[in-house]
Amino acid sequence: MQWHDLAFIHWPVDASLLRPLVPAALELDEFDGTAWLGVVPFRMTGVRPRLTPALPKVSSFPEINVRTYVKAGGKAGVWFFSLDVTSKLAVFIARKFFHLAYFQAQMEMNFEADRIHYSSSRLAPDYPGAIDCSYRPVGDVYRAASASIDEWLTERYCLYSADKRGRVYRGDIHHTPWPLQPAEVKIRSSTMGQHFGLDPNGTEPLVHFARYLEVVAWGIRAVESE
Repeated sequence: MQWHDLAFIHWPVDASLLRPLVPAALELDEFDGTAWLGVVPFRMTGVRPRLTPALPKVSSFPEINVRTYVKAGGKAGVWFFSLDVTSKLAVFIARKFFHLAYFQAQMEMNFEADRIHYSSSRLAPDYPGAIDCSYRPVGDVYRAASASIDEWLTERYCLYSADKRGRVYRGDIHHTPWPLQPAEVKIRSSTMGQHFGLDPNGTEPLVHFARYLEVVAWGIRAVESE
């Protein structure tokens, strides 16, 4: 798959607020003693199994996810609280085969010069979440320095999920290092974290931008089996 026009929008969060929301088998990952909450809007193209062609309206769609960072067995990864897309098929596949909290949403992504206007409203009355924002890069492309907060937030090569019984899984991904740019965001409204009791509105976020990245993903496997 390919990821386009991605914004990493992050806020520092007290780990005690996140701990009840993450399976006990996973360790909360912190940077200098602080946990982080991320909201990440972007669009995907070319989503398909290996050796199969991409299909119009099936392989390309916008996505926005709400996430934090965790570890299991010393391997750092991502825990998703929610992932919203327009594709019903993507929701079905991700929930059934990856145990990820995908939801269908009404979404728009528009471009004005170098600024991206992004809106999403989840179609799940019992699991509300919406955002209206715009973002743009404000500096040159760079690679995150080793051991920096930029690297810690972005260079993660697996995701964790859990099934209905609470069994934890890991799915690995591979890509080249992120071609990051410093960025700015204007959030006109957001309820993306309110369902979880997480509302960083009013706090200035740390923002990174990436124009394009090619990504390969593998299926998930139970953490306990390793």
